[in-house]
Amino acid sequence: MSVLDRLRALRIVPVIVIDDPADAVPLARALVAGGLPCAEVTFRTARAAEALRRMAADVPDLLAGAGTVLTPEQAAAARDAGARFVVAPGLSVAVVEYCLSHDVPVFPGVATPTEIESALRLGLRTVKFFPAEALGGLAYLKAIAAPYGGLEFMPTGGINAENLRGYLAFDRVVACGGSWMAPADWVKRRDFERIRAETERAVAIARGRAPAGVS
Repeated sequence: MSVLDRLRALRIVPVIVIDDPADAVPLARALVAGGLPCAEVTFRTARAAEALRRMAADVPDLLAGAGTVLTPEQAAAARDAGARFVVAPGLSVAVVEYCLSHDVPVFPGVATPTEIESALRLGLRTVKFFPAEALGGLAYLKAIAAPYGGLEFMPTGGINAENLRGYLAFDRVVACGGSWMAPADWVKRRDFERIRAETERAVAIARGRAPAGVS
């Protein structure tokens, strides 16, 4: 199964900020136990690459990716650490070209029709929509998606248990990125059971088995 097919099946991409690589494997196991074997480890912290490396090596069931990738050098570090996919906040041609040349699925961020057209020229067919809620949410996404049939999106930014189902109901959405099931402060406190439980609830919401907004 391709990375994109796995993301399409999972429907949610946990966006992870992690400071201490020692927390990486317990966190990854909590996500897997909650029914969501996926993590986008953001390159916002000094030791993110090491955390990603540990997740990829020690929890092989996890689909491990890198987020907040801003340069080709970071993309290379992510690939070396075992990232199966790369996500960027904006449309960096250099990052996209590096990933495509190394067969790494890449999902750069777009916010406007101009950026969408740039992504299409690079041969991309799935992009990140970021920051989703700040831009106008689902209504804005539907408006900018309309002229570009065949392009799919991974909305991220402000996605939570309350609005998740609405985004997933849009047939142009592959999966939603979000940090609410494993926020950085829970990770720092090593509250992995809470992360497992919230991940399980997120999966239930995505699959229509639990009401949104109810813990």
